Amino acid sequence: MSSPDRPPAPDLVSGEGVALQLPRAGIGSRLVATLIDVVIQVIALVVLILVTAVLAGGSDTAAAAALIITEAVLVIAGYPILTEWLNHGRTVGKAALGLRVVRDDGGPISFRQALVRGLSSLVLEKPGIAFPITTSIGLLTALFSSRSKRLGDLMAGTFVIYERGGPQRSIAPQYFAVPYQLQPWAMALDLTRLDDHLALAVRQFVMRAHQMTPAAQHALGESLRAQLQAVIAPPPPPGTPTPLVLTTVLAERRRRADLSAGAPPMSRPPVAPPPAPRPPADGPGFAPPA
Repeated sequence: MSSPDRPPAPDLVSGEGVALQLPRAGIGSRLVATLIDVVIQVIALVVLILVTAVLAGGSDTAAAAALIITEAVLVIAGYPILTEWLNHGRTVGKAALGLRVVRDDGGPISFRQALVRGLSSLVLEKPGIAFPITTSIGLLTALFSSRSKRLGDLMAGTFVIYERGGPQRSIAPQYFAVPYQLQPWAMALDLTRLDDHLALAVRQFVMRAHQMTPAAQHALGESLRAQLQAVIAPPPPPGTPTPLVLTTVLAERRRRADLSAGAPPMSRPPVAPPPAPRPPADGPGFAPPA
């Protein structure tokens, strides 16, 4: 059972701690993309074999056979490795179907991950050392995996998304603003140690705090504040209410993420953070989000 301060990991977490779920590619679209890539590979291999046969001229059949085998390996394994690496997770077939290979955290794949996927595909799945057994295992793995992962995805730490669908927010969008008196502190904050899990936990708490009892608000709010202050610097100004500490960190984290991504200004003004409430008899509370 997951605790409120350690939610299940989403595919991607935005700068303000919004969990995003990336749409998984279906087995059908992946098979069609694979078929397109196989046709391209067959055409490339036929062309290479014809060129090799013309150049060899029948003078050295052993050397020509070795060269053809090398070309087949390069086409079958090299094509997906190079195209996925150079084209940011897309082969020609995947690009045609709107698919892309991404890391488990939603980021772009590296050459190492493209290499693992390509080699595992050659050795285990397409055609595989024990065809059709290994190929069937890869298909079953993709069918029953929560992210439709084949064997190569499991080994490389990747999965395939349908990028035309766009990311889906698992939490409704809600923006926070830095109050005037805390702007100097927000600008000076070091947030490099603030990870996605904690940011998401803080945001979920702020969004749901008004539904909790005052005692639960106080206990969990102070716990999250302590976790934040352990990874950020400098500490907030003395006397800053916990609601303002939490929402200010979220707002500043989002602002920096937008700057890094070169995002345009928000089309709507950010809502004001929850005001510091008067402490009730059993502890401070949070106002409902605007």
